Parts: sequence; structure tokens; C-alpha cells
Amino acid sequence: MWACKKLKFDLASAGKVRKLQLNQLVEWQRDAYENAKIYKDKMKKWHNDRINDQTFTKGQQVLLFNARLRLFPGKLKSRWSGPFRIKSIFPHGAVELTTLDRSSAFKVNGQRIKPYYGGDFDRCMDNIDLGKQD
Repeated sequence: MWACKKLKFDLASAGKVRKLQLNQLVEWQRDAYENAKIYKDKMKKWHNDRINDQTFTKGQQVLLFNARLRLFPGKLKSRWSGPFRIKSIFPHGAVELTTLDRSSAFKVNGQRIKPYYGGDFDRCMDNIDLGKQD
């Protein structure tokens, strides 16, 4: 009704103005949809470029990310535990791990593991005596 008052009760010109406003609204909606689609495509490409696809083999040693280690937070405390050995790999991304002595096995998500390059975990460290020297 405000359009009729503004245009001095000319219903034909008020209808034209209203149709013009509706067309502008539809154009803005189409532009917003296209911009949202462009943004989503760019973000998807950016995300996919940063995903590193790791392949693991049966028997490989890996470290497991422990996300539930927040009980005693520490700056220098590592969240990676292990090493563990891969017992089997499932097609949907899960991995079955065992301890190095093969005493227990459990399944985890394949995104929570990373390769262990430290060699044998069983080797002993050399002790250095820091006492008095001759």
C-alpha cells in the first residue's frame, strides 16, 4: 500500500515498481547462491590439497595419537604413544593394531596413526656417568 501512496494511487505504476523490486530480489538471491557455491568449491579444493594420503602396510610400526590425554596436561608431554604394529587394514579406513609383543589387539581410525621411523624400540640406551672424572 505504501507504493500506492507514494505513486499517488496509480496502481499500474505501483505494480511495475513492485515487479522491479521482486526481480532485483531474485537477482540478489541468485548472486548470493553463486557466490556461496564458488566459496564452497574453493574451500573444498583448499582442504583436499592439504590432505596427505598415507598408505600403511601390514606389519609396519606406527604411532597412535592419544586425544584423551587431557587429564594431566603438560607442555612437553607427547600425545603420540607407541610404537604399535599393524595387524590388519580394513577397506573403510580402520586399522587393527597390536603391541610389539603381540599381547593385545585393538581397532582404531586410520587417521589417528602415523608411521614410526625410530627403528627398534627394544634397544637399550647407553648410560653416561656424570660423576667425577679422573
